[in-house]
Amino acid sequence: MKTIFISLLTLITFANLHAQKLSSPNTELQLKFELKKDGTPTYTLSYKDKTVIAESKLGLELVNDDTSLLNTFEITDISTSTFDQTWSPVWGEQSSIRNHYNEMAVTLLQPSKDRYIIVRFRLFNEGLGFRYEFPKQEKLTYFVIKDEHTEFAMTADHTAFWIPGDYDTQEYDYTTSKLSEINELFDEALTGNASQEQFSKTGVQTSLMMKTSEGLYINLHEAALKEYSLMNLNLDEPTLTFKSWLTPDAIGNKAYLQAPAVSPWRTIMVSDAATDILASNMNLNLNEPNKIDDTSWIKPIKYMGVWWEMITGKSSWNYTDDLPSVKLGETDYTKTKPNGTHAANTAHVKEYIDFASKHGFDALLVEGWNEGWEDWFGHSKDYVFDFVTPYPDFDVVEIQNYAASKNIKMMMHHETSGAIRNYERHLDTAYQFMNKFGYTSVKSGYVGDIIPRGEHHYGQWAINHYLYAVKKAADYKIMVNAHEAVRPTGLRRTYPNLIGNESARGTEFQAFGGSKPNHVTILPFTRLIGGPMDYTPGIFEMDISKLNPDNNSHVNSTIANQLALYVTMYSPLQMAADLPENYKRFMDAFQFIKDVAVDWEESHYLEAEPGEYITVARKAKNTSSWFVGNVNGITPRKTSLKLDFLEDGKTYEATIYADAKDAHYKTNPQAYKISTKKVSSKSTLKLKSASGGGFAISIIEK
Repeated sequence: MKTIFISLLTLITFANLHAQKLSSPNTELQLKFELKKDGTPTYTLSYKDKTVIAESKLGLELVNDDTSLLNTFEITDISTSTFDQTWSPVWGEQSSIRNHYNEMAVTLLQPSKDRYIIVRFRLFNEGLGFRYEFPKQEKLTYFVIKDEHTEFAMTADHTAFWIPGDYDTQEYDYTTSKLSEINELFDEALTGNASQEQFSKTGVQTSLMMKTSEGLYINLHEAALKEYSLMNLNLDEPTLTFKSWLTPDAIGNKAYLQAPAVSPWRTIMVSDAATDILASNMNLNLNEPNKIDDTSWIKPIKYMGVWWEMITGKSSWNYTDDLPSVKLGETDYTKTKPNGTHAANTAHVKEYIDFASKHGFDALLVEGWNEGWEDWFGHSKDYVFDFVTPYPDFDVVEIQNYAASKNIKMMMHHETSGAIRNYERHLDTAYQFMNKFGYTSVKSGYVGDIIPRGEHHYGQWAINHYLYAVKKAADYKIMVNAHEAVRPTGLRRTYPNLIGNESARGTEFQAFGGSKPNHVTILPFTRLIGGPMDYTPGIFEMDISKLNPDNNSHVNSTIANQLALYVTMYSPLQMAADLPENYKRFMDAFQFIKDVAVDWEESHYLEAEPGEYITVARKAKNTSSWFVGNVNGITPRKTSLKLDFLEDGKTYEATIYADAKDAHYKTNPQAYKISTKKVSSKSTLKLKSASGGGFAISIIEK
């Protein structure tokens, strides 16, 4: 059902009209747009009569343009409208989503240049989205963005949950500090990565989560990022004003546009409840509707993988240690000596297939199956993989037939090593190979510096590629899970075969030195605002040295916390990331991973505080079953969990997977207890979460 109410205001003269206001549907948010005397556009945002964004400038600086799109504007038209629609996602956190906003489109003319732009504002109950639009016109057709001068002026020195601004990676642990402390703590916040480049010691990334001293939650991000470069934020310390900072290309330009064109939406969410930020669908609603007609082949996936053993160093991606370098098509692997640690071999993969099939999983990922891993990284190598040639010990046909006999889909792995041009060169052939052998989904990777050299992971050129790969995959009915690509901004609504992304510090970093125990209590407020993350949870053996004696890393989490991630870290693509032998040691806890759903009818964010805790309840699609997850930060806490989200008059059995009394993420991470209890909508559960712990609950109707 779709309902749209539109009122249009066209103003004949604007000689004395410089300020316009717009309210959210519930009137709690108020936007003020004003054109200053010199023709500079500005906006202000307030929430419940309190200023949230002080007066902030809008505009864009163009290459080789003395005036640019910064000032000397006149208002020539203002139109307002109201939109109210309910739509159904192909997959998601709920089966239906309401898209309700009030809109104001301001047309701005530069008389001296005889050109104009539109600034479009959409005000939802939970926040504001706005973008720049460049209609088709004679005097503004082809143009290059030198800088975007969008501002977000803060009203005080808020607490922020941030990672360093970077052109190539988001794989950082979060730092919690005052805005004024970002510069001081910036170097401490840095950690090594395969590709990274910071631009300023006051630069941070979106989605940026903040909390005011008065208890307001503010989130800055962007939506519908395409044909443009990613926006970081740079803080002007004296004024506490964030300014947009776009990722440059190899020669320093930010975006190349041809009208008609639009920028991504700049988004500001505001609430006095942290749970409202987590529950918002504003980012999705600012994207275009689904463009794929037949979506029957797009299905959420629970999978396992030949992956964690390589991440920890127990096994290797390489087939041999004999080769100092590889030239595809010239290197004969049959004449080399296998190293004995190559995990992607036929017999070993069959063992994973057997385990995944026995326990009801949908798919199996295998990494390191194809030739070229011996020198794939660190050489700025263009032709690094061809994505279709297996190692001698990986029999594609035999594995596919065996997997099919066990009702397991094989998940493809395409590591590009940042060589985007090479990937596009092989993309059709690679997708055809997947179709031939029954691979319905692909995990793509972009580790290392981007080729062409000088381009960045988050520049316009690479962003155009990521979407090109997703669109091309749709032609072959393939789902895409992109790692090291740009963070998502809601494009999954338009292209629902983009079923997952990494684009943040995932579980693998627990084997690379560890992540902070409260990391997973911040990610839903930041990275996940734009879309689901393939976080790869489910690690049961926290001491990595037991897999690899040379690796002393520790997974900073309890087992109960790992189970809860399947609910709190929303994704339609969920991996049981640990080795089968570790699950066999804790089969009673593993049961929750087997049971938990990956597609949802309803989601309720019950309690949350960034950096401290999150509790979520979700109802599995087309069932009466519910699953609850709680992840906790460093401080142990108690939860009084009301089950009033259950249907009245029905009885359920709750299976509770909780931290044991002496559980602790570092000293006793594998201590848990499992209990069952009859419950109803009137029940309240009293639960405890350890440091770095949590709880997970399955609630099944009886």
